[in-house]
Amino acid sequence: MLLKMLLGVLCCVGAFATENIAEQLSPPQLLLVSFDGFRADYLRRFPMPNLKLLYSQGILVEQLTNVFITKTFPNHYSLVTGLYAESHGILASNMYDPVSHEHFHINNDSNPMWWNEARPLWISALDSGYKTAAMMWPGSDVTIGNRTATHFLPYNPQVTFKQRVGNVTKWMLGDKKEKGVMFAALYWEEPDRSGHIFGPDNDTAMSQALKEVDDNIGLLISELKTTGLWDRVNILITSDHGMTQCSAQRLIQLDNCLHPDNYTLVDLSPVTAIIPLKDPEAVFKLLDKCHEHMKAYKKPDIPDRLHYRNNDRVQPIILIADEGWTIVLRGDELPRLGDHGYDNSLPSMHPFMAASGPSFRQGYRISSLQSVDIYPLMCKLLSLPPQPNNGTMTRARCLLAAESCWDVPLVIGLVVGVLLMLTAITVLFRYLSSRRPPGSRPFQRLQVDDDDDDDPMLE
Repeated sequence: MLLKMLLGVLCCVGAFATENIAEQLSPPQLLLVSFDGFRADYLRRFPMPNLKLLYSQGILVEQLTNVFITKTFPNHYSLVTGLYAESHGILASNMYDPVSHEHFHINNDSNPMWWNEARPLWISALDSGYKTAAMMWPGSDVTIGNRTATHFLPYNPQVTFKQRVGNVTKWMLGDKKEKGVMFAALYWEEPDRSGHIFGPDNDTAMSQALKEVDDNIGLLISELKTTGLWDRVNILITSDHGMTQCSAQRLIQLDNCLHPDNYTLVDLSPVTAIIPLKDPEAVFKLLDKCHEHMKAYKKPDIPDRLHYRNNDRVQPIILIADEGWTIVLRGDELPRLGDHGYDNSLPSMHPFMAASGPSFRQGYRISSLQSVDIYPLMCKLLSLPPQPNNGTMTRARCLLAAESCWDVPLVIGLVVGVLLMLTAITVLFRYLSSRRPPGSRPFQRLQVDDDDDDDPMLE
């Protein structure tokens, strides 16, 4: 009987798998859109009618736990690789590689060396015969593994959102000479730009910025409907990080703690990367006591949860400012009113995700997901074998219409565990039965005779 139960569960699992394989023979096209710096709680604070219309017909993940550091380049590369920053190698906006002695800056990022530790989805999808496109996505204009996406345009802030959408939809539609792309990634720089200038607590400025973002989402939906793509494309809208308010009253001045001759600065605020030039231990002790709102770490001591230690490009000492605090070299000038890059456990650093399309549930919502889970989800949507990654489908599968929210390996493990326990109980019972002394009888229930006349105590 127990064996039949196990076989029944396995048959159900097999039925789900067969159904999913059938659906994946011809997957819909996938469009990934990122609105830089879209903090998760903007959805609650500001009216977003077009975005809400989209996820009311699909799914909403209220908060994404993104990767450390919570900057644009590391997180955009994590979205399309499913890897933590230490694994894909794009660690910050400014980097130094101690092997090649090369320097990286986001305005000078075209050297493939920095990007070749991972393969983004627009590259790996080419191996399955798909055509791909990337519109101004960080890294998409770099030759990675000697290849680029089928179509791409390098970043140019002068190109309007409408023009970007027009190119993307043209690439997805294809023409008589070329099939449409199966995967496209589209980047837009707001509300990040406004968040830096005005700060996320400026409701007037951010309301205007978010209205523009929502209008652009409405424009995107309209373009997809006009071109006939809306009902046959899975669209996934997300962001790289959030934003927090900064203040000139919350500055940490490094020159007050350490003379510049003692170190080389690689990156600054709110995560500062430092190479000590003199006694490393003495430099660390000075930085460790520098400010109560800044934590200093030697590279081997960076917390495991940050996934930010196991790469040559991580410098010997990193400094992490508390939320809302800004590390500067000297002076009392605040570089920007809003900033990001802080600890990725902070809600203010978290973005969101919304999606709609034939593969997604309708009107479904979950509270949280890891941003590295988006990559295996996209591979699932495209029926592609994922590259090694740090994500999982455990929670993401619940977003898909054809998937069960069960964790199949876990269910099978529980069933097998129960069967093993029952088998052990059965074996134990038989063992105890075999240990009874010869001639002993099993325990019998005591019977009570209600016939008073036979009771010897009454005689």
